[in-house]
Amino acid sequence: MYRILLPVDDDEDRARAQAAFVAGLPAADSDISVVVTHTLTSAETDAPEELRNVERVDTVKLVRDTLEERGIAVELAEARHPPAEGILDIVAEFEVDHVAMGSRQRSPAGKAIFGSVAQQVILEADVPVTVVGPTPD
Repeated sequence: MYRILLPVDDDEDRARAQAAFVAGLPAADSDISVVVTHTLTSAETDAPEELRNVERVDTVKLVRDTLEERGIAVELAEARHPPAEGILDIVAEFEVDHVAMGSRQRSPAGKAIFGSVAQQVILEADVPVTVVGPTPD
C-alpha cells in the first residue's frame, strides 16, 4: 500500500485540489491510503479538548469525505506546531511514501518561491513532495 500525506490548511479550494490529485492517481482506490493532517491554530489549540479534534476542521472533513467516496482509505492525524516540523514528524510516524502539499495561487514572479512551510517540507522530507496547485475554475 502506497501511503500519501495530505497536509491541509483552512482553504477549501486547495483541499479540493489535493484530494483531486490523489483521486486521479492510478489505482487510487486499491493501492493508495491517505493520511490527512492539519496543524491546529493557536485558537484551536487553546479551545476545550472536545473542540481540539482535527476531525472538526472543515477542510479535513471535506478531503476525508471526498476520498472515502472514491473508495480510498483515509486516516487523520493532528500535526503539531510549527507546521513544517509537525508535517515532517507525521511523515516519519506514519511511514508515508509521498507528501502532496497545497499551493496558493501566486503571481508569475511568486511562482518561483514556495511558502515557508512548503519550502521546508520540500527541502527536509525524505520522501517525494508534490506541490498541488489550484484547480482551474
